Amino acid sequence: MSVRTPDPNPGWLPDFALDETRARVPILYVEAVPVRVDANGNVEHIGILLRGSSTTGTMTRTLVSGRVLHGEAVRDALLRNLEKDLGPTAFPQLPTSIVPFTVAEYLPFPGVSALHDPRQHAVSLAYVVAVTGECDPRQDALELTWLTPEEAARPDVLADMEGGRGVLLKQALAHVGALR
Repeated sequence: MSVRTPDPNPGWLPDFALDETRARVPILYVEAVPVRVDANGNVEHIGILLRGSSTTGTMTRTLVSGRVLHGEAVRDALLRNLEKDLGPTAFPQLPTSIVPFTVAEYLPFPGVSALHDPRQHAVSLAYVVAVTGECDPRQDALELTWLTPEEAARPDVLADMEGGRGVLLKQALAHVGALR
């Protein structure tokens, strides 16, 4: 049994209706790779969350992630989920363009693609977002670890990411020119 912190802004479906919807239609998500950058905009550190997985009951590494609510703008969903996972004083610097670095598709069937979510078919818009403030993980995130790009690209770190998100992290590192 997993224990979840209630969402302070539910604006969504009750659990039974969400389960029914997940079984029938893809759900839209936003994901963010939090980064610290130097004065020239070069990525110095990548933030990776530690959280308990509701699907496996184990501890896993992951990225900032959350649903886009009905009637919510993508930019607002990105900001809400960054605050939900990193805390209100993270001070994310949202990109000026709302174009994601990739569109990630999670399928409920293992082995079909590198990204997997047994609960649903999910489509996620993925962003790299610089944060300048203090991060204090909230909700179901237990800890935020800052890694250098080299540390984040290690095979053992990428393999430890929930649902195949190591693939997404590697794409983010390549997108910002931090893969060497």
